[in-house]
Amino acid sequence: MSILFITKVMEINRIRPDEHNFTQRLASIANPPKSLCFMGKLPDSGAPVAAIVGSRKPSAYGREVTEQLARDLAKASCIIVSGLALGIDGIAQKAALEAGGTVIGVIPNELPDISPQTNYKLAMNIIKNGGAILSEWKKGDGKVVNRWSFLERNRLVSGLADTVIITEAAERSGTLNTAAHALSQGRDVFAVPGNITSPLSAGCNALLKQGAYPATEAKDILQIIAPEQLKKPEDRKSTRLNSSHLAES
Repeated sequence: MSILFITKVMEINRIRPDEHNFTQRLASIANPPKSLCFMGKLPDSGAPVAAIVGSRKPSAYGREVTEQLARDLAKASCIIVSGLALGIDGIAQKAALEAGGTVIGVIPNELPDISPQTNYKLAMNIIKNGGAILSEWKKGDGKVVNRWSFLERNRLVSGLADTVIITEAAERSGTLNTAAHALSQGRDVFAVPGNITSPLSAGCNALLKQGAYPATEAKDILQIIAPEQLKKPEDRKSTRLNSSHLAES
């Protein structure tokens, strides 16, 4: 990793939420952030945004479905947002990067510190591949991180997204706090059905009972947030041609 890259990575930008297309939706959530700090590059495109979150200690099943959904959504040009936490968050981000996707990591502490430190390399890869690490805080703000900081961070994860996907979560899980934020913000919530005898699937199964959309494949999610991505390339081309023809008529 070159000195030039490290210097560029450590550059911290501070903006108001309404100063960038990607973050402007945060200006209208409950308890909106006064400002946002980020390292890397915020997406300029209007691509659909999917937040993928879940257990910090996932089962093999949770890992597998997270990798599958994150990979397939990234291939469908979705931006993947998560909390950079251990477990499901990091698994989703790594899978999306491997699929060539754009990833945003949202952390609760002051930049340029990365938490957890074990995901420092992942954070650098996110930035290197055109994404960003985002926080409400940077060094000098005097932010003291405690357990409430993570719950505050969750409102940003859901607020940035078109939909929040819970791939695996216990009945009492901080992940469900993100789902609660998503519902209050008017975001769609998806949950992956799990084994009814598995404590790690209890949270997802409870969300499904409460009306969350079931997610068994990326197509389930794309049908709601990006139906255009499900069309075959020739169908998308035909739609564009028809639109152009109508505009000229």
